[in-house]
Amino acid sequence: MSAARAKGTAAETAVVRFLQANGYPNAERRALAGSQDRGDIAGIPGVVIEVKAAARLELAAWVDEALTEAINAGASMAVVWHKRRGKGSPGDWYVTMDGLDFVNLLSDHVFVRHAMREDDDDD
Repeated sequence: MSAARAKGTAAETAVVRFLQANGYPNAERRALAGSQDRGDIAGIPGVVIEVKAAARLELAAWVDEALTEAINAGASMAVVWHKRRGKGSPGDWYVTMDGLDFVNLLSDHVFVRHAMREDDDDD
């Protein structure tokens, strides 16, 4: 295994463990699938996660890759979880997505918060 591939595998494994420790027990690394790749992390329905541990940021290319993988996976959201220099925990890394996915995430968040308030009002 090349050094770059080993670095990528280590980053993917770190993200999986972080997700599992934070309420996503079904998160797991996904096998490579070439042109039909569906992201690096499986187990979170509707979400494609592409993990990057590169020294050089290539956000546009990475987001485009994740969006293509979301189409392949039939997922509604694509994100790139990329390693932050000097930070070991994926909780300190960055997650990048396009504006449309961010607006959808905000809409879901506001909907859930609103529904929770309505439930509190019923009590």
